[in-house]
Amino acid sequence: GRVSLLGRDLGELDEDARAALRAGRVGFVFQSFQLLPGMSALENVALPLQIGRKSGARAQAELLLREVGLGERLSHQPRQRVALARAFAGDPDVLFADEPTGNLDADSGQRIIELLFGLRDRVGSTLLLVTHDQEVARRCDRVLRINAGRLQDAS
Repeated sequence: GRVSLLGRDLGELDEDARAALRAGRVGFVFQSFQLLPGMSALENVALPLQIGRKSGARAQAELLLREVGLGERLSHQPRQRVALARAFAGDPDVLFADEPTGNLDADSGQRIIELLFGLRDRVGSTLLLVTHDQEVARRCDRVLRINAGRLQDAS
């Protein structure tokens, strides 16, 4: 098979070209958040912007943290909302989210989903979301179900 991302066949690209395609155009929210624990919230969000040589990286990171309700906690250690702000840094064309509420209680999970879909709408990103939560799935424009590694149905 073939895998295309943003109109490019990933099988035809070397690792450097795949990295260049992802840079600034693809965001990720992992179930375990994959934040750097020795860095503050602001540093975690600014890092991908700095790597991508975006001007005003720290200012943009601060704006995103304020948007997710962490404007007063810029120097604190990372949490779920920091992961969302980092994923949306650089206004990605595509955002992949792997069970973003899997490790959260119901109230925290609902807040994260509201932020995730709100940021998606504001930025205009395509969101590819993996979830076992049927309520979260109902919020998506299209749902693909996989059972035992096989595509079962689409809605």
